[in-house]
Amino acid sequence: MKFKNITSLKIIIAIFTIIYTFIFALLYLQKKNYEFTVYVGVMIFFIILITYLNSKFNFTEGTLIGMSIWGLLHMSGGYFIIGNNVLYGYWIFPFLRYDQFVHAFGFGFATLLVYYIIKPSFNKKDILKFSILLVLIGMGLGSLNEILEFIMVLCLPQTGVGGYENTMWDIVFNTIGAIISVIYINLKNKNFKK
Repeated sequence: MKFKNITSLKIIIAIFTIIYTFIFALLYLQKKNYEFTVYVGVMIFFIILITYLNSKFNFTEGTLIGMSIWGLLHMSGGYFIIGNNVLYGYWIFPFLRYDQFVHAFGFGFATLLVYYIIKPSFNKKDILKFSILLVLIGMGLGSLNEILEFIMVLCLPQTGVGGYENTMWDIVFNTIGAIISVIYINLKNKNFKK
């Protein structure tokens, strides 16, 4: 496979992401945390997929930095302990848990990635339709994440995945992230001409 659309910064982002993924893989294996060991496998899959897609769609460096930070936030959320709970259970503000922030952040950047993939084939006059489609795709990606979490609950004896209420809050914040991403895209690229 021939790699295109590679810059020095994109290589640094990839190396940083691979290094922290490898470190967390060792840490999770040492703790026998099989849930997050599986998530490391998911991370490896997405590192390969995004590298391949970048060669076709030339994602911005900012988008790739955001995706890398999302992965780091996710891996950190299941490992670090604050008080009696993992970081994912920590309340940043009385109305916002770390888990919810990571969902909004991550699916905002995932929606931005999708924007670069489908933008070339979309009619630039249909901004409203394009925006709605992007939000729905972001929500769909978030739903796939929730299905993966559900599979973990079914397959592993113990996970850190919350119950029904947690799933609903995840979906809400996945949607918020997708909407924020689309607002950003609309403000940045009037009529999607760039």
